[in-house]
Amino acid sequence: MNNIFNLSQFSPQVRQLLNWTVTAGSVLVCVMALPTRLPGMELLGIAPNWLLIWVVAWSIKRTAFQGAMAGLTLGLIQDGITAPEPTHVLSLVLVGILTARMQKQRYIQEDFISVALIVFGMAVVAETVTAIQYSFMGDRTLAEIWIDHQRIALSSAILSSLWAPVVYYPLSRWWEQIHLLEQS
Repeated sequence: MNNIFNLSQFSPQVRQLLNWTVTAGSVLVCVMALPTRLPGMELLGIAPNWLLIWVVAWSIKRTAFQGAMAGLTLGLIQDGITAPEPTHVLSLVLVGILTARMQKQRYIQEDFISVALIVFGMAVVAETVTAIQYSFMGDRTLAEIWIDHQRIALSSAILSSLWAPVVYYPLSRWWEQIHLLEQS
């Protein structure tokens, strides 16, 4: 595996600090990308769901509990940035759990297309959870909610799945390097 720099030269404590820094930094970049609307990053007024992409990237090689904790943390962050109702926590926790519980080794290889397909499906799941929450709020009719849901879910799923490899590939390589060093 090609390393940008040799991580084995650092002590385990420094590697752990680097790992936390890269992980927290990638979350920060995804949070800052949420309100960003660059040309080509929008479809029908919808942007990629960067935090969902991050939760999927994190959860692919982790336990359901770890995926749920990532979803909880990022959901709370997103609720703090946007309106807390409907909450993003429910959808991101569900995405973290479902992604971690997939038996990926059985039918999915971890390549760009597989990750994009997982993100596509999870974006639809997340937007459906949000639409269900809107239906319980009673602000709008069910017909309005589900018509908007179709447009939002499909746009979010398409854009998020297209951008997923940009987040997944470097993070998965980093986490894999750290994991290999911890085993040796």
